[in-house]
Amino acid sequence: MTTTAPTEAGAAFLTVNGTPVPLGDTTTPHTTTLDWLRDRGLTGSKEGCAEGECGACAVLVARPSGDGGTSTEWVAVNSCLVPVGALDGQEVVTAEGLGTPEQLHPVQRELADRGGSQCGYCTPGFVCAMAAEFYRAGRGERAGHAEEGTGEHAGPCGPNGFELHAVSGNLCRCTGYRPIRDAAYALGEPDESDPLAQRRRARPTPARHTRLLGDGAELVRPVDLAEALVLLAERPDALLLAGSTDVGVEVNLRGARPRLLVAVDRLSELRDLEVGDDEVRIGAGLTLTEVERGLAGRVPLLAQLFPQFASPLIRNGATLGGNLGTASPIGDAAPVLLALDAALVLASSEGERVVDLADYFTGYRESVRRPGELIREVRIPLPLAGTTAFHKVAKRRVDDISSVALAHALDVVDGTVTRARIGLGGVAPTPVRALRTESALVDRPWTRETVEEVAGVLAAEGTPLTDHRASAAYRSAMLGQSLLRLYAEQPRASKEQP
Repeated sequence: MTTTAPTEAGAAFLTVNGTPVPLGDTTTPHTTTLDWLRDRGLTGSKEGCAEGECGACAVLVARPSGDGGTSTEWVAVNSCLVPVGALDGQEVVTAEGLGTPEQLHPVQRELADRGGSQCGYCTPGFVCAMAAEFYRAGRGERAGHAEEGTGEHAGPCGPNGFELHAVSGNLCRCTGYRPIRDAAYALGEPDESDPLAQRRRARPTPARHTRLLGDGAELVRPVDLAEALVLLAERPDALLLAGSTDVGVEVNLRGARPRLLVAVDRLSELRDLEVGDDEVRIGAGLTLTEVERGLAGRVPLLAQLFPQFASPLIRNGATLGGNLGTASPIGDAAPVLLALDAALVLASSEGERVVDLADYFTGYRESVRRPGELIREVRIPLPLAGTTAFHKVAKRRVDDISSVALAHALDVVDGTVTRARIGLGGVAPTPVRALRTESALVDRPWTRETVEEVAGVLAAEGTPLTDHRASAAYRSAMLGQSLLRLYAEQPRASKEQP
């Protein structure tokens, strides 16, 4: 793949399928990458849901790999959610850029040969999501060992090392998934002459300072955290933008038009991850995929969360800072971090302060975060609890919003519960700790009798409502059942004999 420099120095542009393309005078801060691409004739990507649940809009974006930024990886994201201005200077590949009718890309060829496309509406999105997995570093190391994946790659793994969960954010309504799976499992390794495979060995494109105006709004990408904090102090109405997995839905479906978007996803000060002796520090600007890879299972409760958090397409953009910044009562990360006794570092132009997550939420989508502040870091104290579990109750196994989410973190010493932390989501106006249940467990024997008794206390926690996802009675029942499930799933050796 060859590229040429943009025609106007400093002008906002996107490198699409190897060619720099100016964003153009009609592009506004709210123009999605999907609409921008389609306006330029690249109509393979489609809008199916406009909220990141169907994957028809998926494209590939070049991102820094996990080796310190010396190489690049191809990541699939939902183009319907990301403002194109937030990708200024970046590299994007669409289904049209992967192959041609005369020379299909290996992913396209396998889908065609194995009947993996019928109406074709969703196919370009599948192609891009599958291509990201096709180019994933280390995929071939598991070739020949078909198995169920764990952690980051939960779900079936093909004999070629292809993790089928890579396409769990893509929906197909007419072809059926078997031929798509067959195509995925038939893929070999990228050819050495493949330009996208070669691109992985070079450094990623650095983030550019961006200022995009239009439609009475502005999108700014600061060069560093100091500039971002000064901007937030001057404009407290600014809306922070990372993966745009929440903002994008508001723009697409609810007509939101924030007057100032401040992109913080590439700020180096928000992208550190450190596991120390006393705590784990996670930068609020890291994507969930990056956090999962960086932790590599060292925080088991988070390792259980990630595969159940939306889809890979969403996790490739979503951040802990964004998930907590919205203060949503149904965000899946909050119950887990509550159970982990996490704290947040809030930064502003006046300095930083540390707030326990248990004290962070103040009301429905409200928090103690002040105008001009952003979440810089999440801190998790060590050592971790020995008995943990994350239970998500939803209508679909993956890529769904929780009806109820629970996270348990217990210390059991010599058969007695010495410490308990339980985080709940979906049962109150805010994520909450199950304080009465925690008190009822501490200093009690970890036995079936105790669990059955305290399950009734847990079932009465919160103030669950009836809505289109579940009834209040169902939510309460799932709370109590979760504690019974936790006990039943623990290894026999960790329980006191009844």
